[in-house]
Amino acid sequence: MGFEKERGSSSHGLQVPEEASSSSPLLLPGHPDAGRPLSSQPKTFANVFIAIVGAGVLGLPYAFKRTGWVAGSLMLLVVAALTYHCMMLLVRTRRKLELDVGFSKIASFGDLGLAVSGPAGRLAVDAMIVLSQAGFCVSYLIFIANTLAHLYNGSDDGDSSSSSSSSLLLSGAGHLFLGLQPKFFYIWGMFPFQLGLNSIKTLTHLAPLSIFADVVDIGAMGVVMVEDVALYLQRQPPLRAFGGLSVVFYGLGVAVYAFEGIGMVLPLESEAADKAKFGRTLGISMGIISLMYALFGVLGYFAFGEDTRDIITTNLGKGLLTELVQLGLCINLFFTFPLMMNPVHEVVERTFAGKRFCLWLRWALVLGVTLVALLVPNFADFLALVGSSVCCVLGFVLPAWFHLKVFREEMALWGITLDLGIMILGIVFAVSGTWSSLVEILSIKS
Repeated sequence: MGFEKERGSSSHGLQVPEEASSSSPLLLPGHPDAGRPLSSQPKTFANVFIAIVGAGVLGLPYAFKRTGWVAGSLMLLVVAALTYHCMMLLVRTRRKLELDVGFSKIASFGDLGLAVSGPAGRLAVDAMIVLSQAGFCVSYLIFIANTLAHLYNGSDDGDSSSSSSSSLLLSGAGHLFLGLQPKFFYIWGMFPFQLGLNSIKTLTHLAPLSIFADVVDIGAMGVVMVEDVALYLQRQPPLRAFGGLSVVFYGLGVAVYAFEGIGMVLPLESEAADKAKFGRTLGISMGIISLMYALFGVLGYFAFGEDTRDIITTNLGKGLLTELVQLGLCINLFFTFPLMMNPVHEVVERTFAGKRFCLWLRWALVLGVTLVALLVPNFADFLALVGSSVCCVLGFVLPAWFHLKVFREEMALWGITLDLGIMILGIVFAVSGTWSSLVEILSIKS
Protein backbone atom coordinates (compact mmCIF):
# COMPACT_ATOMS: atom_id res chain seq x y z
CA MET A 1 0.00 0.00 0.00
CA GLY A 2 2.80 2.37 -0.74
CA PHE A 3 4.68 1.80 2.48
CA GLU A 4 8.05 1.47 0.83
CA LYS A 5 7.63 4.90 -0.73
CA GLU A 6 7.14 6.43 2.68
CA ARG A 7 10.44 5.24 4.07
CA GLY A 8 13.01 7.87 4.83
CA SER A 9 16.08 8.50 6.86
CA SER A 10 14.70 11.15 9.17
CA SER A 11 13.61 10.20 12.64
CA HIS A 12 11.55 13.38 12.86
CA GLY A 13 12.83 14.11 16.32
CA LEU A 14 11.11 11.09 17.86
CA GLN A 15 12.95 9.44 20.71
CA VAL A 16 12.58 5.75 21.45
CA PRO A 17 11.02 5.54 24.94
CA GLU A 18 12.88 3.25 27.31
CA GLU A 19 9.79 1.13 27.78
CA ALA A 20 9.42 0.56 24.05
CA SER A 21 13.05 -0.19 23.38
CA SER A 22 13.70 -2.45 26.33
CA SER A 23 10.49 -4.45 26.44
CA SER A 24 10.54 -7.84 24.78
CA PRO A 25 9.23 -7.68 21.23
CA LEU A 26 6.28 -10.01 20.76
CA LEU A 27 7.82 -11.96 17.89
CA LEU A 28 11.53 -12.02 18.68
CA PRO A 29 13.17 -15.38 19.47
CA GLY A 30 12.91 -16.31 23.12
CA HIS A 31 9.69 -14.46 23.73
CA PRO A 32 6.77 -16.63 24.92
CA ASP A 33 4.81 -15.77 21.80
CA ALA A 34 7.66 -16.41 19.37
CA GLY A 35 6.82 -18.98 16.75
CA ARG A 36 3.08 -18.42 17.07
CA PRO A 37 1.14 -19.23 13.88
CA LEU A 38 0.37 -16.36 11.54
CA SER A 39 -2.89 -15.80 9.68
CA SER A 40 -3.28 -16.50 5.99
CA GLN A 41 -5.10 -13.95 3.87
CA PRO A 42 -8.48 -15.75 4.15
CA LYS A 43 -8.11 -15.92 7.94
CA THR A 44 -7.10 -12.28 8.08
CA PHE A 45 -10.10 -11.38 5.93
CA ALA A 46 -12.42 -13.34 8.25
CA ASN A 47 -11.02 -11.67 11.37
CA VAL A 48 -11.26 -8.19 9.80
CA PHE A 49 -14.84 -8.90 8.75
CA ILE A 50 -16.02 -10.03 12.16
CA ALA A 51 -14.07 -7.28 13.94
CA ILE A 52 -15.97 -4.63 11.98
CA VAL A 53 -19.45 -6.11 11.54
CA GLY A 54 -21.39 -5.88 14.79
CA ALA A 55 -24.74 -4.90 16.25
CA GLY A 56 -24.55 -1.46 14.62
CA VAL A 57 -25.78 -2.88 11.31
CA LEU A 58 -29.22 -3.49 12.83
CA GLY A 59 -29.76 0.26 13.21
CA LEU A 60 -28.91 1.20 9.62
CA PRO A 61 -32.43 0.90 8.14
CA TYR A 62 -33.78 3.24 10.83
CA ALA A 63 -30.90 5.64 10.19
CA PHE A 64 -31.74 5.61 6.48
CA LYS A 65 -35.34 6.37 7.38
CA ARG A 66 -34.22 9.54 9.14
CA THR A 67 -31.51 10.64 6.73
CA GLY A 68 -33.08 9.44 3.50
CA TRP A 69 -31.82 6.39 1.64
CA VAL A 70 -29.59 8.26 -0.84
CA ALA A 71 -28.07 10.53 1.82
CA GLY A 72 -27.63 7.60 4.20
CA SER A 73 -25.87 5.50 1.57
CA LEU A 74 -23.52 8.34 0.65
CA MET A 75 -22.66 9.03 4.31
CA LEU A 76 -22.04 5.33 4.89
CA LEU A 77 -19.64 5.07 1.97
CA VAL A 78 -17.81 8.27 2.95
CA VAL A 79 -17.36 7.06 6.53
CA ALA A 80 -16.17 3.66 5.25
CA ALA A 81 -13.54 5.26 3.01
CA LEU A 82 -12.41 7.58 5.79
CA THR A 83 -12.25 4.72 8.29
CA TYR A 84 -10.16 2.60 5.91
CA HIS A 85 -7.83 5.53 5.27
CA CYS A 86 -7.32 6.09 9.00
CA MET A 87 -6.74 2.38 9.59
CA MET A 88 -3.99 2.43 6.98
CA LEU A 89 -2.52 5.57 8.57
CA LEU A 90 -2.01 3.51 11.73
CA VAL A 91 -0.37 0.68 9.79
CA ARG A 92 1.95 3.00 7.85
CA THR A 93 2.90 4.94 10.97
CA ARG A 94 3.73 1.72 12.83
CA ARG A 95 5.84 0.42 9.94
CA LYS A 96 7.69 3.73 9.63
CA LEU A 97 8.62 3.74 13.32
CA GLU A 98 9.76 0.12 13.28
CA LEU A 99 11.94 0.38 10.18
CA ASP A 100 13.31 3.91 10.33
CA VAL A 101 13.25 5.14 13.93
CA GLY A 102 14.39 1.98 15.71
CA PHE A 103 11.39 0.67 17.62
CA SER A 104 11.59 -3.06 18.13
CA LYS A 105 7.94 -4.10 17.93
CA ILE A 106 4.79 -1.99 18.06
CA ALA A 107 2.08 -4.58 18.52
CA SER A 108 -0.94 -2.45 19.37
CA PHE A 109 -2.58 0.96 19.21
CA GLY A 110 -1.29 1.64 22.73
CA ASP A 111 2.30 0.84 21.72
CA LEU A 112 1.93 3.29 18.86
CA GLY A 113 0.67 5.95 21.26
CA LEU A 114 3.74 5.40 23.42
CA ALA A 115 6.08 5.62 20.45
CA VAL A 116 4.59 8.85 19.12
CA SER A 117 3.49 10.74 22.24
CA GLY A 118 5.15 8.96 25.16
CA PRO A 119 3.41 7.55 28.25
CA ALA A 120 0.61 10.12 28.01
CA GLY A 121 -0.16 8.92 24.48
CA ARG A 122 -0.27 5.31 25.56
CA LEU A 123 -2.47 6.09 28.57
CA ALA A 124 -4.96 8.01 26.43
CA VAL A 125 -5.15 5.30 23.79
CA ASP A 126 -5.36 2.45 26.30
CA ALA A 127 -8.15 4.10 28.27
CA MET A 128 -10.22 4.72 25.13
CA ILE A 129 -9.53 1.23 23.76
CA VAL A 130 -10.69 -0.40 26.99
CA LEU A 131 -13.82 1.76 27.20
CA SER A 132 -14.86 1.27 23.59
CA GLN A 133 -14.03 -2.42 23.15
CA ALA A 134 -15.41 -3.50 26.53
CA GLY A 135 -18.45 -1.34 25.87
CA PHE A 136 -19.12 -3.14 22.60
CA CYS A 137 -18.84 -6.48 24.38
CA VAL A 138 -21.27 -5.43 27.10
CA SER A 139 -23.77 -4.42 24.43
CA TYR A 140 -23.32 -7.82 22.77
CA LEU A 141 -24.18 -9.66 25.99
CA ILE A 142 -27.21 -7.45 26.58
CA PHE A 143 -28.47 -7.89 23.02
CA ILE A 144 -28.03 -11.68 23.05
CA ALA A 145 -29.62 -12.16 26.47
CA ASN A 146 -32.61 -9.91 25.83
CA THR A 147 -33.18 -11.34 22.36
CA LEU A 148 -33.28 -14.86 23.80
CA ALA A 149 -35.59 -13.67 26.59
CA HIS A 150 -37.89 -12.11 23.99
CA LEU A 151 -37.94 -15.27 21.85
CA TYR A 152 -38.30 -17.92 24.54
CA ASN A 153 -39.77 -16.27 27.63
CA GLY A 154 -42.52 -14.20 26.07
CA SER A 155 -43.13 -10.48 26.19
CA ASP A 156 -45.74 -7.91 25.35
CA ASP A 157 -44.87 -6.60 21.95
CA GLY A 158 -48.06 -4.85 21.22
CA ASP A 159 -46.60 -1.42 20.77
CA SER A 160 -45.06 -1.05 17.35
CA SER A 161 -43.14 2.11 18.08
CA SER A 162 -39.40 2.15 17.86
CA SER A 163 -39.09 3.16 21.48
CA SER A 164 -40.96 0.06 22.59
CA SER A 165 -38.63 -2.17 20.59
CA SER A 166 -35.62 -0.49 22.16
CA SER A 167 -36.99 -0.86 25.66
CA LEU A 168 -37.75 -4.49 24.94
CA LEU A 169 -34.18 -5.28 23.97
CA LEU A 170 -32.72 -3.21 26.79
CA SER A 171 -34.94 -4.28 29.67
CA GLY A 172 -34.72 -8.05 29.31
CA ALA A 173 -38.47 -8.31 28.95
CA GLY A 174 -40.08 -11.56 29.94
CA HIS A 175 -41.60 -13.34 32.93
CA LEU A 176 -39.63 -13.34 36.18
CA PHE A 177 -38.18 -16.63 37.41
CA LEU A 178 -37.15 -16.86 41.07
CA GLY A 179 -37.57 -13.09 41.17
CA LEU A 180 -34.99 -12.59 38.40
CA GLN A 181 -35.36 -11.57 34.78
CA PRO A 182 -34.57 -14.24 32.14
CA LYS A 183 -31.73 -12.03 30.97
CA PHE A 184 -29.89 -12.85 34.20
CA PHE A 185 -29.81 -16.58 33.42
CA TYR A 186 -28.88 -16.16 29.77
CA ILE A 187 -25.91 -13.92 30.60
CA TRP A 188 -24.60 -16.29 33.24
CA GLY A 189 -25.25 -19.21 30.86
CA MET A 190 -22.86 -17.61 28.36
CA PHE A 191 -20.21 -16.93 31.01
CA PRO A 192 -18.39 -20.32 31.12
CA PHE A 193 -18.31 -20.53 27.32
CA GLN A 194 -16.85 -17.03 27.08
CA LEU A 195 -14.21 -17.99 29.62
CA GLY A 196 -13.17 -20.76 27.26
CA LEU A 197 -13.25 -18.60 24.12
CA ASN A 198 -11.27 -15.81 25.78
CA SER A 199 -8.64 -18.36 26.86
CA ILE A 200 -7.64 -18.79 23.20
CA LYS A 201 -4.22 -17.22 22.94
CA THR A 202 -4.02 -15.71 19.46
CA LEU A 203 -6.30 -14.18 16.87
CA THR A 204 -5.11 -16.81 14.40
CA HIS A 205 -6.65 -19.58 16.50
CA LEU A 206 -9.88 -17.59 16.65
CA ALA A 207 -10.06 -17.43 12.85
CA PRO A 208 -12.10 -20.66 12.38
CA LEU A 209 -14.71 -19.32 14.81
CA SER A 210 -14.62 -16.00 12.98
CA ILE A 211 -15.27 -17.73 9.66
CA PHE A 212 -18.18 -19.67 11.17
CA ALA A 213 -19.63 -16.48 12.68
CA ASP A 214 -19.19 -14.67 9.35
CA VAL A 215 -21.13 -17.36 7.50
CA VAL A 216 -23.95 -17.27 10.06
CA ASP A 217 -24.06 -13.47 10.02
CA ILE A 218 -24.12 -13.23 6.23
CA GLY A 219 -26.83 -15.88 6.12
CA ALA A 220 -28.99 -14.06 8.68
CA MET A 221 -28.57 -10.71 6.91
CA GLY A 222 -29.29 -12.37 3.57
CA VAL A 223 -32.56 -13.78 4.87
CA VAL A 224 -33.57 -10.35 6.19
CA MET A 225 -32.78 -8.71 2.84
CA VAL A 226 -34.76 -11.30 0.86
CA GLU A 227 -37.70 -10.74 3.20
CA ASP A 228 -37.30 -6.99 2.76
CA VAL A 229 -37.50 -7.29 -1.04
CA ALA A 230 -40.69 -9.37 -0.81
CA LEU A 231 -42.30 -6.89 1.59
CA TYR A 232 -41.33 -3.91 -0.56
CA LEU A 233 -42.89 -5.45 -3.65
CA GLN A 234 -46.11 -5.98 -1.67
CA ARG A 235 -46.30 -2.66 0.15
CA GLN A 236 -44.19 -0.14 -1.81
CA PRO A 237 -44.31 2.51 0.96
CA PRO A 238 -43.44 6.16 0.28
CA LEU A 239 -39.70 6.83 0.63
CA ARG A 240 -37.40 9.81 1.10
CA ALA A 241 -34.07 10.16 -0.65
CA PHE A 242 -32.83 13.03 1.55
CA GLY A 243 -33.86 13.84 5.11
CA GLY A 244 -32.39 17.31 5.55
CA LEU A 245 -29.36 18.85 7.25
CA SER A 246 -30.74 18.43 10.77
CA VAL A 247 -30.09 14.67 10.75
CA VAL A 248 -26.67 14.67 9.08
CA PHE A 249 -24.70 14.27 12.30
CA TYR A 250 -27.09 11.58 13.49
CA GLY A 251 -26.50 9.59 10.30
CA LEU A 252 -22.75 10.09 10.50
CA GLY A 253 -22.75 8.92 14.12
CA VAL A 254 -24.59 5.71 13.26
CA ALA A 255 -22.22 5.08 10.35
CA VAL A 256 -19.13 5.62 12.54
CA TYR A 257 -20.50 3.21 15.13
CA ALA A 258 -21.30 0.61 12.44
CA PHE A 259 -17.63 0.49 11.37
CA GLU A 260 -16.27 -0.46 14.77
CA GLY A 261 -12.91 -2.21 15.05
CA ILE A 262 -10.17 0.45 14.81
CA GLY A 263 -8.50 -1.07 17.87
CA MET A 264 -8.13 -4.39 16.07
CA VAL A 265 -6.16 -3.16 13.05
CA LEU A 266 -2.62 -3.32 14.42
CA PRO A 267 -3.05 -6.70 16.19
CA LEU A 268 -4.55 -8.16 13.01
CA GLU A 269 -1.75 -6.78 10.84
CA SER A 270 0.82 -8.13 13.32
CA GLU A 271 -0.53 -11.65 12.91
CA ALA A 272 -0.92 -11.49 9.11
CA ALA A 273 1.44 -13.89 7.35
CA ASP A 274 1.71 -11.69 4.25
CA LYS A 275 1.90 -8.15 5.62
CA ALA A 276 2.57 -6.65 2.20
CA LYS A 277 -0.95 -7.68 1.16
CA PHE A 278 -2.66 -6.67 4.42
CA GLY A 279 -3.76 -3.29 3.03
CA ARG A 280 -5.39 -4.94 0.04
CA THR A 281 -7.09 -7.54 2.23
CA LEU A 282 -8.37 -4.82 4.54
CA GLY A 283 -9.55 -2.74 1.59
CA ILE A 284 -11.44 -5.64 0.00
CA SER A 285 -13.04 -6.48 3.34
CA MET A 286 -14.07 -2.86 3.94
CA GLY A 287 -15.46 -2.59 0.41
CA ILE A 288 -17.59 -5.71 0.77
CA ILE A 289 -18.81 -4.65 4.20
CA SER A 290 -19.70 -1.17 2.94
CA LEU A 291 -21.77 -2.51 0.04
CA MET A 292 -23.44 -5.05 2.33
CA TYR A 293 -24.25 -2.34 4.88
CA ALA A 294 -25.69 -0.01 2.24
CA LEU A 295 -27.81 -2.77 0.73
CA PHE A 296 -29.03 -3.92 4.15
CA GLY A 297 -29.97 -0.37 5.19
CA VAL A 298 -31.67 0.52 1.90
CA LEU A 299 -33.71 -2.69 1.66
CA GLY A 300 -34.77 -2.47 5.31
CA TYR A 301 -36.04 1.06 4.81
CA PHE A 302 -37.66 0.18 1.46
CA ALA A 303 -39.58 -2.66 3.11
CA PHE A 304 -41.12 -0.71 5.98
CA GLY A 305 -40.84 2.98 5.06
CA GLU A 306 -41.83 5.26 7.92
CA ASP A 307 -42.69 2.23 10.06
CA THR A 308 -39.03 1.18 10.19
CA ARG A 309 -37.99 0.57 13.80
CA ASP A 310 -34.63 1.35 15.34
CA ILE A 311 -33.78 -2.38 15.48
CA ILE A 312 -34.86 -3.82 12.14
CA THR A 313 -35.41 -7.40 13.33
CA THR A 314 -38.36 -6.24 15.46
CA ASN A 315 -40.12 -5.22 12.24
CA LEU A 316 -40.24 -8.83 11.08
CA GLY A 317 -42.85 -9.91 13.60
CA LYS A 318 -42.92 -13.42 15.03
CA GLY A 319 -42.38 -16.77 13.40
CA LEU A 320 -39.71 -19.29 12.45
CA LEU A 321 -37.97 -16.95 10.01
CA THR A 322 -37.62 -14.16 12.57
CA GLU A 323 -36.42 -16.61 15.19
CA LEU A 324 -33.73 -18.03 12.91
CA VAL A 325 -32.55 -14.54 11.92
CA GLN A 326 -32.27 -13.34 15.50
CA LEU A 327 -30.52 -16.55 16.56
CA GLY A 328 -28.06 -16.07 13.70
CA LEU A 329 -27.28 -12.55 14.86
CA CYS A 330 -26.86 -13.78 18.43
CA ILE A 331 -24.42 -16.49 17.30
CA ASN A 332 -22.42 -13.90 15.36
CA LEU A 333 -22.13 -11.56 18.35
CA PHE A 334 -21.36 -14.48 20.69
CA PHE A 335 -18.27 -15.43 18.66
CA THR A 336 -17.37 -11.77 18.03
CA PHE A 337 -17.06 -11.22 21.80
CA PRO A 338 -13.58 -12.79 22.26
CA LEU A 339 -12.23 -11.04 19.17
CA MET A 340 -13.39 -7.63 20.41
CA MET A 341 -11.98 -8.35 23.87
CA ASN A 342 -8.51 -9.03 22.41
CA PRO A 343 -7.31 -5.38 22.58
CA VAL A 344 -8.56 -5.17 26.18
CA HIS A 345 -6.62 -8.31 27.05
CA GLU A 346 -3.54 -6.85 25.36
CA VAL A 347 -3.71 -3.65 27.40
CA VAL A 348 -4.23 -5.42 30.72
CA GLU A 349 -1.62 -8.12 30.08
CA ARG A 350 0.92 -5.51 29.03
CA THR A 351 0.21 -3.48 32.15
CA PHE A 352 0.07 -6.26 34.75
CA ALA A 353 1.77 -9.31 33.21
CA GLY A 354 4.67 -7.94 31.18
CA LYS A 355 2.99 -8.64 27.81
CA ARG A 356 2.65 -12.32 28.70
CA PHE A 357 -0.51 -14.35 28.33
CA CYS A 358 -2.32 -14.44 31.69
CA LEU A 359 -5.38 -16.66 31.99
CA TRP A 360 -6.70 -15.36 35.29
CA LEU A 361 -6.53 -11.75 34.11
CA ARG A 362 -8.57 -12.64 31.03
CA TRP A 363 -11.13 -14.46 33.13
CA ALA A 364 -11.34 -11.50 35.50
CA LEU A 365 -12.01 -9.18 32.54
CA VAL A 366 -14.76 -11.46 31.21
CA LEU A 367 -16.29 -11.52 34.70
CA GLY A 368 -16.14 -7.72 34.89
CA VAL A 369 -17.83 -7.26 31.51
CA THR A 370 -20.49 -9.82 32.51
CA LEU A 371 -21.22 -7.99 35.75
CA VAL A 372 -21.56 -4.67 33.93
CA ALA A 373 -24.03 -6.27 31.50
CA LEU A 374 -26.05 -7.49 34.48
CA LEU A 375 -25.89 -4.34 36.60
CA VAL A 376 -26.41 -1.72 33.88
CA PRO A 377 -29.58 -2.81 32.05
CA ASN A 378 -30.06 0.49 30.22
CA PHE A 379 -26.59 0.47 28.76
CA ALA A 380 -27.50 1.87 25.36
CA ASP A 381 -27.38 5.49 26.50
CA PHE A 382 -23.91 5.04 27.98
CA LEU A 383 -22.73 3.13 24.92
CA ALA A 384 -23.99 5.87 22.60
CA LEU A 385 -22.16 8.47 24.67
CA VAL A 386 -18.90 6.53 24.76
CA GLY A 387 -19.23 5.58 21.09
CA SER A 388 -19.76 9.16 19.96
CA SER A 389 -16.86 10.57 21.92
CA VAL A 390 -14.32 7.76 22.23
CA CYS A 391 -14.82 6.05 18.86
CA CYS A 392 -14.52 9.27 16.87
CA VAL A 393 -11.29 10.20 18.63
CA LEU A 394 -9.87 6.69 18.23
CA GLY A 395 -11.05 6.25 14.67
CA PHE A 396 -10.15 9.64 13.16
CA VAL A 397 -8.33 12.10 15.40
CA LEU A 398 -5.52 9.93 16.79
CA PRO A 399 -4.59 8.10 13.54
CA ALA A 400 -4.31 11.42 11.68
CA TRP A 401 -2.37 13.03 14.54
CA PHE A 402 0.10 10.14 14.84
CA HIS A 403 0.64 10.05 11.08
CA LEU A 404 1.16 13.81 10.89
CA LYS A 405 3.64 13.80 13.75
CA VAL A 406 5.75 10.99 12.28
CA PHE A 407 5.64 11.98 8.60
CA ARG A 408 5.35 15.77 8.82
CA GLU A 409 8.90 16.49 7.56
CA GLU A 410 8.38 14.63 4.28
CA MET A 411 4.71 15.41 3.61
CA ALA A 412 3.49 17.82 0.98
CA LEU A 413 1.11 20.63 1.90
CA TRP A 414 -1.92 18.69 0.68
CA GLY A 415 -1.00 15.73 2.89
CA ILE A 416 -0.66 17.92 5.97
CA THR A 417 -3.96 19.60 5.10
CA LEU A 418 -5.64 16.20 4.74
CA ASP A 419 -4.45 15.00 8.15
CA LEU A 420 -5.49 18.25 9.79
CA GLY A 421 -8.86 18.08 8.05
CA ILE A 422 -9.46 14.55 9.32
CA MET A 423 -8.56 15.63 12.85
CA ILE A 424 -10.97 18.58 12.72
CA LEU A 425 -13.71 16.40 11.24
CA GLY A 426 -13.21 13.80 13.97
CA ILE A 427 -13.42 16.46 16.67
CA VAL A 428 -16.61 17.86 15.13
CA PHE A 429 -18.11 14.34 14.99
CA ALA A 430 -17.13 13.70 18.61
CA VAL A 431 -18.49 17.00 19.97
CA SER A 432 -21.75 16.86 18.00
CA GLY A 433 -22.30 13.17 18.77
CA THR A 434 -21.57 13.62 22.45
CA TRP A 435 -23.94 16.59 22.61
CA SER A 436 -26.70 14.64 20.83
CA SER A 437 -26.25 11.68 23.17
CA LEU A 438 -26.39 13.88 26.27
CA VAL A 439 -29.52 15.62 24.99
CA GLU A 440 -31.13 12.24 24.38
CA ILE A 441 -30.20 10.97 27.85
CA LEU A 442 -31.43 14.12 29.58
CA SER A 443 -34.68 14.17 27.59
CA ILE A 444 -35.40 10.57 28.55
CA LYS A 445 -34.70 11.20 32.21
CA SER A 446 -36.84 14.32 32.25
